[in-house]
Amino acid sequence: MSIVKINALTVPAEQREVLERRFASRAGAVESSDGFEWFELLRPVEGTDQYLVYTRWRSEEDFQAWMEGPMKAAHQGGGGADGAGGAERPKPAASASTVWSFEVVQQAAPKKG
Repeated sequence: MSIVKINALTVPAEQREVLERRFASRAGAVESSDGFEWFELLRPVEGTDQYLVYTRWRSEEDFQAWMEGPMKAAHQGGGGADGAGGAERPKPAASASTVWSFEVVQQAAPKKG
């Protein structure tokens, strides 16, 4: 079965809009990766300042390949079109990040009736 990676991002209230805008602008960045199955950005409603970034993958190997390839390249980009650092990297919106890993052992979908 699939594996799930949840990145818990601590985001100060004044940075929430920045974080959501950055995720919206990256639309499509992970969707074409081999083994990718699902993505959700979960906004906290009450009781926490942590956003959850939920991704589901076919295997740990597929996730690691994405981490070492497209994800690493996207997070190390220098901002300039030529990659030479023409623009300064923006300050991170999150003040902390923790990645949780899970294996899917059961799942269910709505019954079709």
